[in-house]
Amino acid sequence: MNYYPNIEKIKFEGTESKNPFAFRHYNPEEVVLGKTMKEHLRFAVCYWHTMTQDGSDPFGNAVNKRPWFGKTAMDTARNRVEAFFELLEKLGAEYFCFHDVDIAPEGNSLEEFFQNIDEITDLIKQKMDETGIKLLWNTANMFSNPRFVSGAASTNQAEVFAIAAAQVKKGLDVSKKLGGANYVFWGGREGYETLLNTDMKFEQDNIARLFKMAVNYSEKIGHKPQFLIEPKPMEPSKHQYDFDAATTLQFIQKYGLENDFKLNLEANHATLAGHTFEHELTVARINGALGSIDANQGDVLLGWDTDEFPTNIYDVTLTMREILENGGIAPGGINFDAKVRRSAFDVEDLFLAHIAGMDTFARGLKNAAKLKQDGFLEELIAERYASFQTGIGASILADQEDLESLSTFALEHEDAEVKSSHIEYVKNVLNDYMK
Repeated sequence: MNYYPNIEKIKFEGTESKNPFAFRHYNPEEVVLGKTMKEHLRFAVCYWHTMTQDGSDPFGNAVNKRPWFGKTAMDTARNRVEAFFELLEKLGAEYFCFHDVDIAPEGNSLEEFFQNIDEITDLIKQKMDETGIKLLWNTANMFSNPRFVSGAASTNQAEVFAIAAAQVKKGLDVSKKLGGANYVFWGGREGYETLLNTDMKFEQDNIARLFKMAVNYSEKIGHKPQFLIEPKPMEPSKHQYDFDAATTLQFIQKYGLENDFKLNLEANHATLAGHTFEHELTVARINGALGSIDANQGDVLLGWDTDEFPTNIYDVTLTMREILENGGIAPGGINFDAKVRRSAFDVEDLFLAHIAGMDTFARGLKNAAKLKQDGFLEELIAERYASFQTGIGASILADQEDLESLSTFALEHEDAEVKSSHIEYVKNVLNDYMK
């Protein structure tokens, strides 16, 4: 069945094109800094917002028009696989991501859920083999089911911890079956409502315990994807343990997980934590932990996770600068963890939204590449810290000074010259790169 009969494969037509179903900036074969755009960007489409989100919100019912619903939940799940891969092929996206509950109904028992997953992943593998499309990452949804009301790995119920472990095991089995490059943990309920009845250390110890079980099992089955943790400060929990990149890195390092885990960072989660996305990417990069990203944006006027498709060229340019500084994002990728707005309910809007996101990242890549080639920011930073390249600064960096010697130096050189940052000029020039 052709689920999108009015849409052909999306092609690059350039900025003069008036065709809404064409790329204006994303040319997958265009070479930028020695690699093609598709190699740099590694675009992935998420299953949840794309195939299961219905357009409902706390104040309104479902509005999305979708052609894949069948007579039963499993009929719908089978249809979604066909529709999803048709969308991926027409977009030219080479990767995808999913939660276990996205692809298969939970049924009436854990056993039935796993059987449903087996059947649907058989279909997914068949489509992967036919198309060459690859699994960027999968994960277990351990936050939606009522059993996870008080957490999954951080739960106070040992039986719930066991169920979470079973879902992770199944997720890793599926990752091996589908050749997944990464495996993600997002702790939506791994936090607390109040500290009055919470043993924080106990809960974090148990989260680390489950992560170590996952690493051990992956080694046992001979399939070890890159493990990723996705930070978020709140919502749905009042406070989530993986608050931001720095907090999550501290957790990884405390429990000795740094050789196995990196971060999957999301733009909207960064703003909820009170950071720019650029900040979160930098924190991960300088600690060797930038693994993959979820590409979206929030609304600065709204205090929740709106998951809009990324269209802010300035922010995406700085995102791509960090990825280039990281030496690329592989084996991670750029996953559109984004959903169409409630007013954009036609099935065609799924294509228009992804085209907008892919074009924006193509522009961000070219802008960041020009910044890198010109060396504007590198020269600026080098000049700003130049005092540490000679004299007393170089001596400090060589660990040749101590408090006594520096005190003696300071008493003789207390008229230190402090230079202006000229930051308004810097931002003005940076705007010239936003094409």
